[in-house]
Parts: sequence; structure tokens; C-alpha cells
Amino acid sequence: DNTSYQNLRYGKNMTIKVKKRNFLKKKKIKEIKKELEEYGELLQNKKNVEILEAEPDSFILVDGEPYIILIDEKPFPTLKAALANEIHGKKVTVDMGAIRFVSNGADIMSPGIVAADENINPGDIVLIIDETHGKPLAIGISLITGEEMVENDSGKAIETKHYVGDDIWNFEL
Repeated sequence: DNTSYQNLRYGKNMTIKVKKRNFLKKKKIKEIKKELEEYGELLQNKKNVEILEAEPDSFILVDGEPYIILIDEKPFPTLKAALANEIHGKKVTVDMGAIRFVSNGADIMSPGIVAADENINPGDIVLIIDETHGKPLAIGISLITGEEMVENDSGKAIETKHYVGDDIWNFEL
């Protein structure tokens, strides 16, 4: 029985409670890949895919790195995965003025968006990048279409799920 509990440092003041760590079956990997849609390529032909069952959120480890986080049972790529891999997911570009709000975990408002992929629909997982360097800043769920994100002068466009500097970002095994 490998239910040893260990507390890992999680951000500045949070600990993650690790319950179990084991390899995922091919069938389960396939299911997660499907749910991740275009981000499923993070699991493409990977030999070491493990699940780290933890609280508050579980992770999927690819070669020991936390590449996917399960938030409310839904898989999201982590920013570390986005930085380490060429991801071809749906992207939303924010202006430099939006960066400090994004890095505090704020949801993304339409006025701060300078560009968005046209094929974005509500409910899609999107990668938020900065306009100057094209670096990933956050990952969230779109609330409106990509076209509306760029056209709207007000209102919320993306619900932020994970951002640079949050507990997930600071998580280390």
C-alpha cells in the first residue's frame, strides 16, 4: 500500500497533500488527451505519465514534471508545460497594461486583449500570452468567442485558472 502522505511546499504558504503517485493506464491517458483537445499533444508518445493524487488539486506528471493539473476533475496544461513545449493551443494576447492584473490572478477583461484566435469558443481552454514577448502568463477558460474578446470594450472574457506566480506555478516535487 503506497498511501504515504507527504507534504510538499506549495507556493509561499500552502502545502500540497500528496496521497498517491502511480502510472496512468493507456486508456486513461487517451481520455485525458481527448479532454485536453489541442493540448493533448503534451502526452503524445510519452512513456512516463503518472498521476499525483493530491489536495487541493491532482497533477499529471510527464517525465516527473507537473505538466497537467486537474481542477475540478478537468485537465489544464500548466504554464511550465507551455514554456517547455511548443504548444499549438488557442492563444489570447494581452497588452502590457494587463500583465500586473494577470499575474495577480485576475480574470481577463476584454479591454486588455489585443488579439485572440478566431476559432475560440466559450468554454475553450486558452493560453494567455503577453504582446511584447509572446510568453505564457496564464491559462483559463474562455467565456466568449475570440472575436468578441477583441471587439468588446468592457466585460470579462476569460476566467483565469492558473497564472505565473500562483501556487501551481511554484509547485515543485
